[in-house]
Parts: sequence; structure tokens; C-alpha cells
Amino acid sequence: MATTLKDVAARAGVSIKTVSNVIHDYPHIRRSTRQRVEQAIAELGYTPNQTARNLRTGRTGVIALAVPDLALSYFAELAGRVIEIADERGFAVQVEQTAGTSEREIDLLRAPRLRMADGLLFSPLQTTRADLSNLDVDYPLVLLGEHIFDGPTDHVTMRNVEAARAATEFLLDSGRHRIALVGAHEGERSGSAGLRLAGYRTALEARGRRVDEALLVPAATWHRSDGLRAARDLIARAVDFDALFALNDTLAFGAIRALEESGRVVPDDVAVIGFDNVDEGAYWHPALTTVDPGREWIVRRAVEALIERIEGSDAAPRTLLADFRIVERESA
Repeated sequence: MATTLKDVAARAGVSIKTVSNVIHDYPHIRRSTRQRVEQAIAELGYTPNQTARNLRTGRTGVIALAVPDLALSYFAELAGRVIEIADERGFAVQVEQTAGTSEREIDLLRAPRLRMADGLLFSPLQTTRADLSNLDVDYPLVLLGEHIFDGPTDHVTMRNVEAARAATEFLLDSGRHRIALVGAHEGERSGSAGLRLAGYRTALEARGRRVDEALLVPAATWHRSDGLRAARDLIARAVDFDALFALNDTLAFGAIRALEESGRVVPDDVAVIGFDNVDEGAYWHPALTTVDPGREWIVRRAVEALIERIEGSDAAPRTLLADFRIVERESA
């Protein structure tokens, strides 16, 4: 027979209401009382009836997470941490992949299956300020990423311009003079590529250096193969460079392979810095110097912000910015 609230209350020597208050983490409960209840729960193996609780609250206990591409290490690791942190708060996670297309991003916002979730963490690539009306949804929504600022929802993101400037300055301060940039998106201003390129330009201009457009190599997507092709292009065009700033770590991995193919030694001949601080970078050869944009803080704060909205917060929409740091390893 399943353990009930009544059983826990009897074991702890308290009322059923007190047990319920402890389970719901209500304040103003004596520490000794809370400890007795928690001990009784552990001893009896009591599990709250989530279905009954959901019926009372109108919630499912599930949040959704929409990311562009789980093949990219940054989003895979982000999804893993969302799942872990949500679990700490008693929520399961429904993961959606949009492939970074405008049509799929917009369709997802209206998808009936989102009714199975209490709220959505949404990381768009193609949805922009021109699509703000699509964010007028009747469920809690928190934005991640860089494509929509000052929108109608909470937005948790990173300091792309400042972090990219710091990465470029790091290379300059180490004595590098011609810094190639891999991953540019032509004409982009508000996305990750546009903002990080802006930081790169700002760093060079602040040192009185001209931006050589020959050093800017586009990459439509940011996979290893794109970094490989981009660095091969630089080498084939005989562009002179002694450092390379890849706009994400995955591009950097491909670029390092191309440099090694050409006989260049990293970092002796070409210093390489990435962006994102994915786990793999610490075990790459050479270990990748990179920008940690504050992903851990971003994930935790985004989950907290979404739960606050699920629980009824009607505060004005906020933009929450993470701090960053340079992680110095072997490649630069």
C-alpha cells in the first residue's frame, strides 16, 4: 500500500497540514519541525501525488525548451543543464529542436503540444523584432539568445560584444597582429555573429588598427566542417594571419584541423581562441582557449525566471545579462 500524507504526519508527530506545508516549501516552519517531516518522508519513501497536485494547480510540471540544433555542443550542453536544474525544482523538460528556421520557430510557438508544458524557454535564430507579434502567447515564455532585445518577455542572454572584444584584446595583448575571424554572417547586426563581429571591430579600432576585410571569413552554420572550410579558405587565399578568433568553439575545432593540415603549429604559428567554453575544448589538442559566456548562470537564471512566471509573477519584462571570462588554455 502506498504511503500517504497521514502516514508521514503520524511518523513525524505533526498534522497533515504541516506535512503539506513542508512539501510545498512554505516559509515560517520551524527548522526542527521541517527536519522531522523530511526525515519521516525519507524513512517511509513517500512520493507526493504529482497528478493530484497538477489537477489542483492546473499545471503539468513540465517546461519546454526550444533550441536550434542539438548537434551543436553549446545547445546540447545547455539542454542537459536545463534538464538538471529544472529537475531540482520539480519540473521535467520537453526538448524541441527548430533547426534554426523561421517557419519552424514560429510554428512551434503555436504548436498544440506546448499545451503539455507550463512554459517555454525559447532560443530562436531567425525570429527577430519583426516577429514580435508571434511572442504574444498565452503561456509563460522566456527568451534566450541574441536575436530579440527589448521584447515583451524576460530575456536571459550573454554580453556578446564585450566578450568578443575581450577575446580579440587577449590575442592583441599576446603579441598577435593579424587576427582572422571565422563565422561571420553577412549583413547580420543583432545575432551572435553580428554582435561578436562588432566586438572584434571595436577591439581593433580602439587600438588604432584597420579592420582587414580579407581576414573575415563567413560561415553560414557553425559546425566543425564550417570551421575547417573557412580556415582552408584563408590558407588557400594566402592571407597572412597569426591568430584566429572562431565565433564558437566548434568552428575552432575545425579550424585547428585545417591549420594542422597546412603544417602550421597552434599556437606557435597561429593562436586560436573560441567562444562558448564547451566541455570538449578542455580535452582538445591543443586544449582550446575560449570565452566562457556565463552559460551556467544563463541556464539557472532562465529556469528560475520561467518558474517565477509560471507561479504568477507579473513583474515588467527583464533583460538579464551574464558575466563572461576568458579561459586561457594551450591554443593561445
